[in-house]
Amino acid sequence: MRLWERFLENKGRETFKCTHYFPIYERYFAPWKNRSLVFMEIGVNSGGSLQMWQRYFGPMARIVGIDINPECKQCEEPGIFVRIGDQSSPEFLQSVLDEFGVPDIVLDDGSHKMNDILTSFNFLYPRQHKNALYVIEDLCTSYWEEYGGGVHRQESFINIAKSLIDRLNADHTRGAIPADSFSKETLGMSFYDSMVVFEKGDVWWKEPLQTGRKAQQGIRGILQKIRG
Repeated sequence: MRLWERFLENKGRETFKCTHYFPIYERYFAPWKNRSLVFMEIGVNSGGSLQMWQRYFGPMARIVGIDINPECKQCEEPGIFVRIGDQSSPEFLQSVLDEFGVPDIVLDDGSHKMNDILTSFNFLYPRQHKNALYVIEDLCTSYWEEYGGGVHRQESFINIAKSLIDRLNADHTRGAIPADSFSKETLGMSFYDSMVVFEKGDVWWKEPLQTGRKAQQGIRGILQKIRG
Protein backbone atom coordinates (compact mmCIF):
# COMPACT_ATOMS: atom_id res chain seq x y z
CA MET A 1 0.00 0.00 0.00
CA ARG A 2 1.33 3.40 -0.94
CA LEU A 3 1.85 6.10 1.64
CA TRP A 4 -0.94 8.24 0.16
CA GLU A 5 -3.43 5.42 0.67
CA ARG A 6 -2.22 4.86 4.22
CA PHE A 7 -2.72 8.56 4.88
CA LEU A 8 -6.28 8.58 3.49
CA GLU A 9 -7.27 5.44 5.39
CA ASN A 10 -5.82 6.66 8.69
CA LYS A 11 -7.97 5.75 11.69
CA GLY A 12 -5.34 6.52 14.32
CA ARG A 13 -4.00 9.81 15.60
CA GLU A 14 -4.57 12.95 13.56
CA THR A 15 -2.12 13.57 10.73
CA PHE A 16 -1.67 16.81 8.82
CA LYS A 17 0.45 16.85 5.64
CA CYS A 18 0.35 18.79 2.39
CA THR A 19 -1.02 16.55 -0.34
CA HIS A 20 1.72 17.32 -2.87
CA TYR A 21 4.35 15.95 -0.46
CA PHE A 22 3.29 12.33 -0.89
CA PRO A 23 4.79 11.66 -4.34
CA ILE A 24 8.02 13.21 -3.05
CA TYR A 25 8.01 10.99 0.02
CA GLU A 26 7.52 7.92 -2.16
CA ARG A 27 10.36 8.94 -4.47
CA TYR A 28 12.92 9.09 -1.68
CA PHE A 29 11.57 6.88 1.09
CA ALA A 30 10.40 3.79 -0.81
CA PRO A 31 13.87 2.14 -0.94
CA TRP A 32 13.97 2.21 2.86
CA LYS A 33 10.81 0.16 3.41
CA ASN A 34 11.21 -3.01 5.49
CA ARG A 35 14.81 -2.15 6.36
CA SER A 36 16.47 -1.48 9.66
CA LEU A 37 16.62 2.28 9.99
CA VAL A 38 16.27 5.19 12.34
CA PHE A 39 13.73 7.73 11.08
CA MET A 40 13.67 11.03 12.95
CA GLU A 41 10.79 13.44 12.60
CA ILE A 42 11.24 16.86 14.15
CA GLY A 43 7.79 17.92 15.30
CA VAL A 44 5.31 15.43 16.76
CA ASN A 45 2.06 17.38 17.21
CA SER A 46 -0.71 14.76 17.55
CA GLY A 47 1.60 11.86 16.71
CA GLY A 48 -0.35 10.69 13.68
CA SER A 49 2.54 11.05 11.27
CA LEU A 50 4.76 8.92 13.52
CA GLN A 51 2.18 6.14 13.27
CA MET A 52 2.01 6.64 9.50
CA TRP A 53 5.79 6.30 9.16
CA GLN A 54 5.83 3.18 11.30
CA ARG A 55 3.17 1.53 9.16
CA TYR A 56 5.00 2.59 6.00
CA PHE A 57 8.58 1.60 6.86
CA GLY A 58 7.72 -1.63 8.62
CA PRO A 59 8.63 -3.44 11.83
CA MET A 60 12.42 -2.97 11.63
CA ALA A 61 12.22 0.83 11.69
CA ARG A 62 12.70 2.87 14.82
CA ILE A 63 10.59 6.00 14.54
CA VAL A 64 11.93 8.81 16.71
CA GLY A 65 9.93 11.99 17.17
CA ILE A 66 11.22 15.07 18.93
CA ASP A 67 9.12 17.97 20.15
CA ILE A 68 9.33 20.77 22.68
CA ASN A 69 5.82 20.08 24.00
CA PRO A 70 5.90 17.63 26.96
CA GLU A 71 2.38 16.40 26.12
CA CYS A 72 3.76 14.75 22.98
CA LYS A 73 5.38 12.10 25.17
CA GLN A 74 2.01 10.34 25.31
CA CYS A 75 2.37 9.50 21.59
CA GLU A 76 4.90 6.79 22.35
CA GLU A 77 4.05 3.18 21.58
CA PRO A 78 6.04 0.10 20.55
CA GLY A 79 8.49 1.14 17.84
CA ILE A 80 7.73 4.84 18.28
CA PHE A 81 9.88 6.90 20.61
CA VAL A 82 9.33 10.53 21.59
CA ARG A 83 11.94 12.73 23.20
CA ILE A 84 11.11 16.17 24.57
CA GLY A 85 13.47 19.05 23.88
CA ASP A 86 14.34 22.04 21.72
CA GLN A 87 15.37 21.32 18.13
CA SER A 88 17.72 24.30 18.30
CA SER A 89 19.66 22.80 21.22
CA PRO A 90 22.78 20.87 20.13
CA GLU A 91 22.97 19.31 23.59
CA PHE A 92 19.46 17.90 23.27
CA LEU A 93 20.05 16.67 19.73
CA GLN A 94 23.26 14.97 20.82
CA SER A 95 21.41 13.20 23.62
CA VAL A 96 18.98 11.78 21.05
CA LEU A 97 21.87 10.60 18.85
CA ASP A 98 23.56 9.03 21.86
CA GLU A 99 20.40 7.03 22.55
CA PHE A 100 19.27 6.00 19.08
CA GLY A 101 22.26 6.53 16.82
CA VAL A 102 22.54 8.82 13.83
CA PRO A 103 19.27 8.86 11.85
CA ASP A 104 19.18 7.46 8.33
CA ILE A 105 16.40 9.91 7.48
CA VAL A 106 15.60 13.24 9.11
CA LEU A 107 12.31 14.96 8.34
CA ASP A 108 12.09 18.49 9.75
CA ASP A 109 8.45 19.36 10.35
CA GLY A 110 9.15 21.25 13.56
CA SER A 111 8.82 24.90 14.48
CA HIS A 112 9.38 26.07 10.87
CA LYS A 113 11.38 28.99 12.25
CA MET A 114 14.52 29.87 10.31
CA ASN A 115 16.96 29.72 13.21
CA ASP A 116 15.59 26.38 14.43
CA ILE A 117 15.71 24.85 10.95
CA LEU A 118 19.28 25.97 10.36
CA THR A 119 20.56 24.92 13.79
CA SER A 120 19.08 21.41 13.45
CA PHE A 121 20.45 21.06 9.92
CA ASN A 122 23.94 22.27 10.82
CA PHE A 123 24.11 19.81 13.71
CA LEU A 124 22.47 16.71 12.26
CA TYR A 125 23.35 16.72 8.56
CA PRO A 126 27.16 16.55 8.95
CA ARG A 127 26.75 13.59 11.30
CA GLN A 128 24.62 11.52 8.94
CA HIS A 129 26.26 8.70 7.02
CA LYS A 130 26.53 8.36 3.25
CA ASN A 131 23.22 7.48 1.56
CA ALA A 132 21.23 9.23 4.31
CA LEU A 133 18.47 11.74 3.61
CA TYR A 134 17.64 15.10 5.17
CA VAL A 135 14.25 16.54 4.26
CA ILE A 136 12.91 19.93 5.32
CA GLU A 137 9.25 20.61 4.62
CA ASP A 138 6.85 23.55 4.97
CA LEU A 139 9.54 25.94 3.77
CA CYS A 140 6.78 28.30 2.73
CA THR A 141 7.72 29.94 6.04
CA SER A 142 10.99 31.03 4.43
CA TYR A 143 8.91 33.84 2.92
CA TRP A 144 7.06 34.79 6.12
CA GLU A 145 8.51 37.44 8.43
CA GLU A 146 6.93 36.05 11.60
CA TYR A 147 9.07 32.91 11.13
CA GLY A 148 12.24 34.87 10.43
CA GLY A 149 11.83 34.60 6.68
CA GLY A 150 11.38 37.01 3.81
CA VAL A 151 11.96 36.94 0.06
CA HIS A 152 15.26 38.80 0.24
CA ARG A 153 16.38 37.84 3.77
CA GLN A 154 19.69 36.01 3.74
CA GLU A 155 18.62 34.18 6.91
CA SER A 156 15.71 32.43 5.19
CA PHE A 157 16.50 28.75 4.72
CA ILE A 158 15.52 28.88 1.06
CA ASN A 159 18.19 31.51 0.46
CA ILE A 160 20.69 29.55 2.54
CA ALA A 161 19.92 26.47 0.46
CA LYS A 162 20.52 28.46 -2.71
CA SER A 163 24.04 29.24 -1.49
CA LEU A 164 24.59 25.56 -0.79
CA ILE A 165 24.18 24.87 -4.51
CA ASP A 166 27.46 26.71 -5.08
CA ARG A 167 29.17 24.68 -2.34
CA LEU A 168 27.85 21.51 -3.97
CA ASN A 169 29.62 22.59 -7.17
CA ALA A 170 32.74 23.97 -5.46
CA ASP A 171 35.10 21.65 -7.38
CA HIS A 172 34.17 23.39 -10.60
CA THR A 173 34.57 27.02 -9.47
CA ARG A 174 38.35 27.11 -10.18
CA GLY A 175 39.13 27.98 -6.60
CA ALA A 176 36.53 30.71 -6.18
CA ILE A 177 34.69 28.52 -3.64
CA PRO A 178 36.81 26.10 -1.57
CA ALA A 179 35.49 22.55 -1.43
CA ASP A 180 34.40 21.51 2.05
CA SER A 181 32.72 18.58 3.75
CA PHE A 182 29.34 19.56 2.27
CA SER A 183 30.86 19.47 -1.23
CA LYS A 184 32.37 16.05 -0.68
CA GLU A 185 29.52 14.40 1.22
CA THR A 186 26.46 15.66 -0.67
CA LEU A 187 25.27 13.72 -3.69
CA GLY A 188 22.50 16.14 -4.58
CA MET A 189 19.86 18.65 -3.58
CA SER A 190 16.30 18.76 -4.86
CA PHE A 191 13.89 21.68 -4.53
CA TYR A 192 10.13 21.26 -4.47
CA ASP A 193 7.25 23.51 -3.52
CA SER A 194 7.92 24.23 0.19
CA MET A 195 10.45 21.39 0.49
CA VAL A 196 14.18 20.74 0.05
CA VAL A 197 15.72 17.25 0.01
CA PHE A 198 19.42 16.64 0.66
CA GLU A 199 20.96 13.33 -0.40
CA LYS A 200 24.24 12.36 1.19
CA GLY A 201 26.87 10.34 -0.62
CA ASP A 202 30.58 9.54 -0.64
CA VAL A 203 31.33 11.63 -3.73
CA TRP A 204 35.05 10.89 -4.16
CA TRP A 205 35.34 10.56 -7.96
CA LYS A 206 34.18 13.40 -10.20
CA GLU A 207 36.68 13.35 -13.06
CA PRO A 208 35.25 12.96 -16.57
CA LEU A 209 35.95 9.56 -18.10
CA GLN A 210 36.11 8.56 -21.74
CA THR A 211 35.49 4.98 -22.80
CA GLY A 212 35.81 3.18 -26.10
CA ARG A 213 38.54 1.35 -28.04
CA LYS A 214 41.11 4.15 -28.00
CA ALA A 215 40.59 4.78 -24.31
CA GLN A 216 41.17 1.23 -23.07
CA GLN A 217 44.79 1.74 -22.07
CA GLY A 218 43.83 4.70 -19.91
CA ILE A 219 40.94 2.74 -18.44
CA ARG A 220 43.28 -0.11 -17.44
CA GLY A 221 45.55 2.37 -15.70
CA ILE A 222 42.62 3.87 -13.78
CA LEU A 223 41.39 0.42 -12.72
CA GLN A 224 44.86 -0.55 -11.51
CA LYS A 225 45.05 2.68 -9.54
CA ILE A 226 41.65 2.03 -7.92
CA ARG A 227 42.56 -1.56 -7.06
CA GLY A 228 45.84 -0.43 -5.53
